[in-house]
This record gives sequence, structure tokens and C-alpha cells, in this order.
Amino acid sequence: MSLVIIGGHSRSVGKTSVVAGLISALAEFEWTAAKITQYGHGICSANGEACDCATGDHSWAITEERDRTGESDTSRFLVAGAARVFWVRTEQGRLAEAMPMLRKRLEGARNVIIESNSILKFLRPDLYLTILDPGTPDFKKSAQEFLDRADAVILHQSPTDPSWQSVSLKPVADCPVFQIKPPEYVTPQIIEFVRAKLGIGAVPNNR
Repeated sequence: MSLVIIGGHSRSVGKTSVVAGLISALAEFEWTAAKITQYGHGICSANGEACDCATGDHSWAITEERDRTGESDTSRFLVAGAARVFWVRTEQGRLAEAMPMLRKRLEGARNVIIESNSILKFLRPDLYLTILDPGTPDFKKSAQEFLDRADAVILHQSPTDPSWQSVSLKPVADCPVFQIKPPEYVTPQIIEFVRAKLGIGAVPNNR
């Protein structure tokens, strides 16, 4: 099994689009996909709604996506061709509690692709791609923490210099950089890079 993790420095930089694009472009990998969502205080992990429930009961939840309308992020993964899709929701800082069940859900998967930065605390991927958009000023702490783990950078084309404060890009200075211009989030160069890195994952499983 090959494991790919797609991260990014903020919300709405294209993580879901990159995951869906790779699932579609590399259908031979028969992906199982997952999305990690961590909520702040007062949001219930069971349903993502405002909640004052006991954290011990609702600190995390994992559901399998079955909706193929493409209206949610995880539904988009199914529409793109994923074999199975899981949505992991946890309270901030409590992802560790969900990991045993997530590992169990991923058992037997041909290849796995996960949208998350924080999952890198618990899993060592075969490939980690991080998405950076100079036009988005927010830079998550989790994205900074794992910059040095990136195998390549997917960079939004931008007419302006990055507006990030106190963020060093030295950890990715020697990484391959693939420029994108939405709505195209996955270029042929990115597809070939992933295929080359995970070539063994594309070999049919005849066991």
C-alpha cells in the first residue's frame, strides 16, 4: 500500500481539488481516500454542528461517505473514482484518539490518499505534497510544522509576493515546485511526478 498526504497552508487553497484530481487521473491506484477535519470548541464531531455535549462522548467520529452528488468534499472523492472514502472529524488536538479506528478502516486498502496536515504526526507517507497560495495570508501552524516533510510544493501562480508573516520557506527551498492556475489544480507534470514516486503502487495486486 502506498500512502499519499495532501496538505496546505490554509483553507480554500485547493486541497480537496488536488485530491479529487489525483484520484481521477490515477484511477489505476484504486484509491481509498480520507479527509481529516478538526473542529474548535463548541462544535460536535459527530455531526459538525454547534454543540455543548460532553467531549468524552463526541470528541471524534469517522463515517464512510456514500453520497455521490459531489456536493461535499468527501462526495467529490467518490465521484472522482475513489473505491472508499472516509470523513474523520475530531476536536482540535484529539486526532490521536481517532487513529486506531482510522487505521482499522484503512486496512486492506490498495492505496490511500488523505487530505490533512496534522495526520503527519501519526503516519509516515510515501509522498507528501503541500499546497501554497501566496494570495492567502493565513498560514496554519500545522502546515509550518511539517513543511520540512514535503516532497514537492504545489504553488498557486500569483502576481504578488507572499503575504505570510514570520514564515520561512527554507524547508522547501530544494523541493520540486509545480505551479498551478485554478481551475486546473492537477497538471500533467504533477500526475507524472506522483506516478513516478509511487510507481510500485500502480502494479496490479495479484495476491
